[in-house]
Amino acid sequence: MSFTGKYELQSQENFEPFMKALGLPDDQIQKGKDIKSISEIVQDGKKFKITVTTGTKVLHNEFTIGEECEMEMLTGEKVKAIVQLEGNNRLVANLKGLKSVTELNGDTITNTLTMGDLTYKRISKRI
Repeated sequence: MSFTGKYELQSQENFEPFMKALGLPDDQIQKGKDIKSISEIVQDGKKFKITVTTGTKVLHNEFTIGEECEMEMLTGEKVKAIVQLEGNNRLVANLKGLKSVTELNGDTITNTLTMGDLTYKRISKRI
């Protein structure tokens, strides 16, 4: 299954408490909470390029499945991570105490971020 495509955020759960726990300033949280971010994914075999545009903020990460890479977190901090592919439709990564699971089902991508007992869920549809 190919992840390649552009996806628009449809809904999200626990945005504010999760971003607060990450340490994002309140003004950034308020600005970002109602913006429909666009995620663009380019998959070439085991190599991925992911660009998430939220208003004027652009987050860009590249990785190869199973290899250590440097990823930028929502806070701008860069951390080392290894992204694994589970089955043919789930990307799983652990980033400094944060677990990210991205699952593709048809034209819907569900991204779940978990930190301790706090979970932030984003659902995006292919556009």
